[in-house]
Amino acid sequence: MSDITIWTLDWVPAFPRGFVRDLRLRWACEEAGLPYSVRTVPFKDREINHLSQQPFGQVPFLQDGSVQIFESGAGLLHLARKSSALMPTDAAGEAQTIQWIVAALNTIEVTTMPWVFLQFKGAEQAEITGWMNKRLAQMERVLSEREWLVADRFTAADLLMADVLRADKVRAVGHRPATEDYVVRVTSRPAFQKAHADQLAHFAAADETRN
Repeated sequence: MSDITIWTLDWVPAFPRGFVRDLRLRWACEEAGLPYSVRTVPFKDREINHLSQQPFGQVPFLQDGSVQIFESGAGLLHLARKSSALMPTDAAGEAQTIQWIVAALNTIEVTTMPWVFLQFKGAEQAEITGWMNKRLAQMERVLSEREWLVADRFTAADLLMADVLRADKVRAVGHRPATEDYVVRVTSRPAFQKAHADQLAHFAAADETRN
């Protein structure tokens, strides 16, 4: 029996499936060979029914024995420290992995997620589009010069950055061949494929119980 439990919702509508952020933690565990279980909180009243575990009423949150963590980035860092498959053990490699994890969240996703949300709502987004395009162009330059973000191998930084960049609407913006090659390379990994399929199957199974 695993000590690692990943908490997600019991069901979501079709639109966010494959992108609910418990995927990041599932994927990390698959990459590292860490056994884990998945438990759920109800979609109904989801913003208030688990505030004792997640003060913003979001998923995922992670339990690892006595350790409890909310926010997918924090959970990913915790898992990365458990396996050299996710983060180098030398100080320089660890620091580089952490900085790119933070960059994926605080520099790239902070522009792409609001933009995708506004696209979905059909709202005006000229200013945020310019901001996002600038950041994506900067990442394109980085990715045109290297295969992986840290040293010469996959790390948790690639896991998170590729997850941020893989949204279809984001990939369709501009001409960014290095970024597209990177996203395809990272999401072709068996661990991603399994984690992604498992999340889709999880929500599909819930459809049957709701009908």
